[in-house]
Parts: sequence; structure tokens; C-alpha cells
Amino acid sequence: MKKAENKGKYVAYYRVSTAQQGVSGLGLAAQKKAVLDYLNGGKWDLIAEHTEIESGKKNNRPELQTALDLCKAEGATLVIAKLDRLARNVYFISGLMQSGVEFIAADMPKANKFQVHLMAAFAEYEREQISERTKAGLAQAKARGVKLGTHGAKLAAANKAAAKDRAEALRPVIQEIRKEEITTVRGICEELNRRNIPAARGGVWYVPSTHRMLKLIDGPKRKPRKPTAKKKAANS
Repeated sequence: MKKAENKGKYVAYYRVSTAQQGVSGLGLAAQKKAVLDYLNGGKWDLIAEHTEIESGKKNNRPELQTALDLCKAEGATLVIAKLDRLARNVYFISGLMQSGVEFIAADMPKANKFQVHLMAAFAEYEREQISERTKAGLAQAKARGVKLGTHGAKLAAANKAAAKDRAEALRPVIQEIRKEEITTVRGICEELNRRNIPAARGGVWYVPSTHRMLKLIDGPKRKPRKPTAKKKAANS
């Protein structure tokens, strides 16, 4: 299927979370590549690029506002690499959609407004769950007198808890898919993408990520027990 050619004016918006990422280009280069790969082909004009060094939790972003103002003045479309570069906040996304500025996420260019809102809701839910689980886990650990580990260990535990919550949220969807006799991991993966149900952080599903999610829903498979000497004798 031939890729549709892009036309008109575009303003790119990139966001990194720390000043170190902004200086080093860590994460920034990948965002620029994603935007340029999306725009590749057609008569388009990238009239400006704006980079914000700010947390996704905050809504006050001067570079984004400048980019939006330019889009309004020039009749341009705001283009981003991924939805989570804008915000993991439903209120913020709703306000952006009501601003009248057209915007496109390069990873899901055909997503409609409802799908974008749904992706933002999932991202916000995950962020809130990570925060709540982390606080609760640390409080329980302190109550037991356990010494808190490194930042990496805390983050890993929080991510694991968020993954479990997300899997539970998707349980009804997986049950519906399986009722349609789609039961293989690859089949479920393809069906989730076909339905435009976002993976973590608004991404697409892959077989490994689908497999991990299904393991959280179904639980670990029990290995068959080896027969004891008594049972062996009884069967012989």
C-alpha cells in the first residue's frame, strides 16, 4: 500500500524530561527521526522545530505554546513523534484538541480524536498507578522495618505494579478477543493493534509485550508434578 504524501506546513515539537537529555540529544534524535520519517514524501514544509525540556506532568510549557501559536498563525499542523511527548494528562490533551490546532503523532498518524483521548487516559492512569503503588509499597516497607533499596529497585517495583494494573484493565478486551477464537499470542497482538488499543505509553503491541501482558492476566502456568515413587509403583 502506497504511503500517502504529506502536504502543507508543519511545526515539530519535541520534549525531553531533563536538561541532560536536552544537551546530549538522548531521546531527541529518535524523536526527530520519527517525525522526518513520517513526513518523508510529498510537498511539505517544516517551518519550525521547538524543543521543550520539561516533565510530562507539567502543563505550563512555553515552547509548546509558541509552537501552537505559530501553527494558528501559519495554518500549520503540529507534528510530534509520540503522544507521550505532549502529555500524560487527559485534561491537557482535551484542551489541545479544543484549541483548533491540528496535530499528528508520527507513531499513530491515522488515530482519531477519540483514540488520542483514550491513549492519553491510559497513559495518565499508568502514571497515577505508578505513583500510588510506589508510595504504598514504600510505606509498607518502612512499617516492616525494611531498608529502602536503590532508585532503580524502586522504579522496577513501581513499573511491575503498573503493568499488573494495566493487564487487569485489558482483561475484558482479551476475553472478548478470545471469544472470537483468536487465542495465539501473535493473533491477540495483531488484534490489539487492529483495534488501535495502545500499549504502554501509547505505543504499539509486539509479540513479547503481548506475551508478558497475557502472563499477568492468566498467571504462571503450573508445571505438571512428577509422579512420586508411590504413584509409580501403583501404576506399574
